Amino acid sequence: MGGSTARPVAAGGVAWGSPEARWMLTATVLGSGMAFLDSTVVTVALPAIEGDLRTGLSGLQWIVNGYMVTLSALILLSGSLSDRFGRVRLFVWGVAVFAVASALCTFAPTLEWLVAGRIVQGVGGALLTPGSLAILQAGFREQDRARAIGAWSGLTGVASAIGPFVGGWLVQIGDWRLIFLINLPLAAVVLAIAWFKVPESRDPEAARRLDYPGALLGVVALGGTTYALIQWGAAGATPAVWTGAAVGVLALVLFLVVESRVADPMLPLGMFASRGFSATNAATVLVYGALGPLFFLLVIYLQEVAGYPPIAAGAASLPITVLMLALSARSGKLAARIGPRPQLVAGPLLVGAGLWLLSRIGTDAPYLTDVLPGVLLVALGLSTTVAPLTATVLASVPERHAGLASGVNNTFARGAQLIGVAAVPALAGIAAGGEAGGAADTGSLASGFGTAMLILAGLCAAAALCALLLPRGRTPGASGAAAGGPSAEEAAAAPAGAEERPLRFCGVAGPPLRSCPGSAAGRTQDGPPPGQGG
Repeated sequence: MGGSTARPVAAGGVAWGSPEARWMLTATVLGSGMAFLDSTVVTVALPAIEGDLRTGLSGLQWIVNGYMVTLSALILLSGSLSDRFGRVRLFVWGVAVFAVASALCTFAPTLEWLVAGRIVQGVGGALLTPGSLAILQAGFREQDRARAIGAWSGLTGVASAIGPFVGGWLVQIGDWRLIFLINLPLAAVVLAIAWFKVPESRDPEAARRLDYPGALLGVVALGGTTYALIQWGAAGATPAVWTGAAVGVLALVLFLVVESRVADPMLPLGMFASRGFSATNAATVLVYGALGPLFFLLVIYLQEVAGYPPIAAGAASLPITVLMLALSARSGKLAARIGPRPQLVAGPLLVGAGLWLLSRIGTDAPYLTDVLPGVLLVALGLSTTVAPLTATVLASVPERHAGLASGVNNTFARGAQLIGVAAVPALAGIAAGGEAGGAADTGSLASGFGTAMLILAGLCAAAALCALLLPRGRTPGASGAAAGGPSAEEAAAAPAGAEERPLRFCGVAGPPLRSCPGSAAGRTQDGPPPGQGG
């Protein structure tokens, strides 16, 4: 698929403003935007799904984490696959898999079918989101790549921003199944454009032996750990829980052994010799490990305890996305001047302060006085943190590994959210009620929500401590990566041939990807294209 040869412009020769450029941007923005949209709308629909399928809290955790297991484990393999088999081809396959999985979710008669669909959606998301970046970096002329990726970043950020509104509106006017059904026409449009209008590219020198064992062991490690944590909260320390934990730990150990021995590892362990790389990834795990449970629990609490309608519950966290869109570039420029350490200490502490405020909301939870102050502090903290965090990760490894370093950072963030969603409700005493995990226990949710937020605040405080391990002053090479660059609108208005540094939209789903992890797309002989750092 995606291998048509009747295309007028070869990869690497597409100019900004040309019809070919517009087709390429349309396909990649719609494809990756579909995945970004889906990651936010699902959370809003969780109470409606629970009421229909009688899933219990553990079922809701699986609906969220089924997607994250495969996405987190496979995203690092995407670049190598696209280089070898064709970037458009892999993107098309990702969109097709995502569409089939969305259809399975739409018509799922039981929780098991829905979780299976979410697991397959994660496979599609792992292929199409990094693949869209690979297409842009390989397709556009070198002087136009930064502008194209800046536009992609801003427009996919808009998809994340409108997700809660779309999800809440669809649930409120119709049925939760509509949140998956809307992916089907979008996918059909993307497939048609990609097949007929987007030039194919591949790397003839790509590694012939891919790290499939590492990818499989990653899925098993995350899956086994997730199963153990979710079932521990639902049923206690049963033999099945201990078995799942043992399988997860064993798979993780084998994963590390494999990655240390294969010729082309999915996760080069040598990168962790850098103190900056290790410290920033530890901070990433702690911050995003707090964000996952926050968004999971907040939307359920607001609907099931405070009585918010779905669209209001979904919109409750909208200020976070809006402020991150507005402030992340400025935050990056500030970090380029003063160094990342002050912001990587202050940012998590601001997030923690917001979580402390959210721990105090009552069962009526008026938005303006109870919810909004905490949400605004979380938003300011993330806007302060994410851009310098990404820049520090990139500056901590050799330039040729910057794209892979960004992918590792993104993978750690998503894996941390997965573990957080599985573990924090049980640690806070939030249980499922009813026989066989019927309706979520509203009483334990009301009493345990504050405890959960305090646990998450503690994780953010620990992230600030990790940042203290970073050296003072400016991080070498980080200024360009941290600057963030112009907004999508500014990028579109810039003169042709200008050397822009693209805005990387800092979404709540994970730190921004700088490029397709492990892909040679857009790489020059001397390293990444100017202004991209990956």
